[in-house]
Amino acid sequence: MLKLNLDFVYPFIEEHKILSMEKETLEQQEQLMSHRGAGKDFHGWLDLPGAHSKQFLNDLTSLGSEMRELVDTLVLVGIGGSYLGARAIFESLRDPFGLYRTQFPEVLYAGHHLAGDYLQELLDYLENRSFAVVVISKSGTTTEPAVAFRLLREQMIRRWGRRKTSERIIAITDTEKGALRKLSREEGYRSFAIPDDVGGRYSVLTPVGLVPLALGGIDIESLLDGADQMKGSSELLPFSDNPVLLYAAARNALYQYGKVVELMVSYHPKLHFFSEWWKQLFGESEGKDHKGIFPASADFTTDLHSLGQYIQDGKRILFETVISVRNPGSGPSIPEDQQDTDGMNYVANKSLQMVNQKAELGTILAHVDGGVPNVIVEIDKLNEKSLGSLIYFFEKSCAISGYLLGVNPFDQPGVEAYKKNMFALLEKPGFEAETRAIKKRLPKNLS
Repeated sequence: MLKLNLDFVYPFIEEHKILSMEKETLEQQEQLMSHRGAGKDFHGWLDLPGAHSKQFLNDLTSLGSEMRELVDTLVLVGIGGSYLGARAIFESLRDPFGLYRTQFPEVLYAGHHLAGDYLQELLDYLENRSFAVVVISKSGTTTEPAVAFRLLREQMIRRWGRRKTSERIIAITDTEKGALRKLSREEGYRSFAIPDDVGGRYSVLTPVGLVPLALGGIDIESLLDGADQMKGSSELLPFSDNPVLLYAAARNALYQYGKVVELMVSYHPKLHFFSEWWKQLFGESEGKDHKGIFPASADFTTDLHSLGQYIQDGKRILFETVISVRNPGSGPSIPEDQQDTDGMNYVANKSLQMVNQKAELGTILAHVDGGVPNVIVEIDKLNEKSLGSLIYFFEKSCAISGYLLGVNPFDQPGVEAYKKNMFALLEKPGFEAETRAIKKRLPKNLS
């Protein structure tokens, strides 16, 4: 069961002040649950944990078994919410040194940036692999995944021909329209629909996340079960015991206190991409109308040797949210050295996990002493059920927090600005006027 610990927030904001936000927070939850709040057309994620049929889940299990007979590598093509949720879960649960691949495909990623050297190296690597592609795009025309998919598809057709290539491509796209939907019909790709009422950053529990996760051997039923348990507790628990509502209230209280940067922290490197997913969720949901807490992240203890000085002594504008794993699993014990040349015998015979936990607690205490409030989100283990709970916890907290802030947490109008400039610079058809205008703005050495 996920637990929220605000003990290291209360030295900065008294508990009664957060509890006094109960009425307002419950009102915003009601706006969300009754589908009357801003962005109500994108509330479909709320009921996803229990919405999938047993037949759908069985079909994904069968598809995963079929693909594992055919391929040794899975390439996930997408950007932002189209791939971050799945990657966060893969990276949290998979052995980083490849032992997991004895049972399940290696998982690689494309379409999440435009770096040519990365894509060329990926294509070169795949020449010696039997691979399948899961391409995720609502429209099929988003630049980064569309370019990557075109290159991968060309390679596949050259190697296997058009018919066999169609057996190795799974498309997750719009129900009816769009370039990828059209191509899927023409080529006979197996396809799944992105629900119209779920935005990208809330889509990990739709086919966007569940299909690649099932193909990669993740227990998606346990993932959904964890999310469903969090859904139930978030609706039933009173405000004073409700982690979803308290987190939304506490971070808004901290924002009003001048804490405008939230640093997501974990002491487990496997959670690095979970933080990346979290950053998109909160950054796109809250960062608008010149409002919002800036979401950042750090991997401790690693980043204590680079960012630790600023966190301890820099401008007092941030607070930390720590994902604390109570039972992280096995790890080696530190051996004793008779000579003790490194002076480390004081930790001899102690498990590395215990040392890491003491580093976590010691850092929290130091940062609180330095003026940095710490929110602690505790989960039991790094497994599917805990991650499902964590996903739903942050999704619902984010929506309510956005409402408390006074923004629509389900749109992202600012995302289009860079795309329009890029299209103009690339002289995309239909952007002729924008191309002429933007070229006038550029210094001669950049035109």
